[in-house]
Amino acid sequence: MYIDNAKILVLKIGSSNLIDSRGKLKEKWLRSLVSDIEKFRKKGKEFVIVSSGAIALGQNYLKVKKKKLKVEMSQALASIGQIHLTNIYRKMFEKKGIKIGQILISPDDTEQRRRAINVKRTFENLFKLKAIPIVNENDTTATTEIKYGDNDRLAARVAQIISANVLINFSDVDGLYESSERRKIIKQVKNIDGKIYSFVENKKNSYGSGGMSTKLEAAKICMNSGCYMAIANGKNINPLDKLVKKNICTWFLPKVSSLDARKKWIVSSIGSNGKVYIDNGATKALDNGKSLLPAGIIKVEGKFLKGENILIVDENGNDCARGITSFSSDEINKIKGLKSDKIEKILGYSSKSEIIHRDDMVKL
Repeated sequence: MYIDNAKILVLKIGSSNLIDSRGKLKEKWLRSLVSDIEKFRKKGKEFVIVSSGAIALGQNYLKVKKKKLKVEMSQALASIGQIHLTNIYRKMFEKKGIKIGQILISPDDTEQRRRAINVKRTFENLFKLKAIPIVNENDTTATTEIKYGDNDRLAARVAQIISANVLINFSDVDGLYESSERRKIIKQVKNIDGKIYSFVENKKNSYGSGGMSTKLEAAKICMNSGCYMAIANGKNINPLDKLVKKNICTWFLPKVSSLDARKKWIVSSIGSNGKVYIDNGATKALDNGKSLLPAGIIKVEGKFLKGENILIVDENGNDCARGITSFSSDEINKIKGLKSDKIEKILGYSSKSEIIHRDDMVKL
């Protein structure tokens, strides 16, 4: 099984795993998970926990019953609940003689390459200190997190950045089912296509903000990063040990990839800042490993700056590549459809002839 051979594992814990319907902590369940982690750490494995639950704990502490909260109120509750959440993990792990560290991440920390490298170094140093990183989105300042997908994609991005071998996405179901009757679990997924998306039911619990579709988005990130991902039932006592023994889950298998760290970061980006649409000639050029030139661009969508991550879309509307642009959207709009030797005349300067260099691009 994939867990047996893994050196670094990321565990994503959803609000429904950690908090019951009354807003109370599931202490027995958490104690059992901590025992599982202690057991597997003795086998030389490193763990990272990406945990939801801060907002739910804040609600319980202040007796706020409302389920649909405005972003500003959610942020305030998260600032209170995060203290309780970290303290809960600290107490649980200290009983086993295990130290923890807290890492609060905002989207810029994963989507800007330089900051992502710094994040990776922090994780590496916590591993050296024999501490378990407890990760959450910085809910108090990042409005995007509360719509992030209940930390699903954050967990996948963390797994990619630290080169984790396995991400276990604990949910309230046994895996991805073939139908709404939930009788047959899909054991393995090698490619996420329209058929896989047709199996998705986007039901949400009282506290979580994501659904199965965000778990599929997380799986895409893992698959492109060489990381195995499992959707498994986290409601069981000793959930990790039970998963290893019974293997009841859906495994998403990584695609064989020789991408370097930079290109893995590009292809695993959570979102894009814009799009450029290209003609068939440019599509063929990209297929042959060429850079994207202004002559092949038909249309620009969105506002973005030089150095940002954008999508490349073909004439059929399919996302065909992703890359770091050498020009802003305003600049590309001025030079689209033109030959590269016209750039300087139109813009008054010319630093590069390629809109996206092949070294800064990944085919999808």
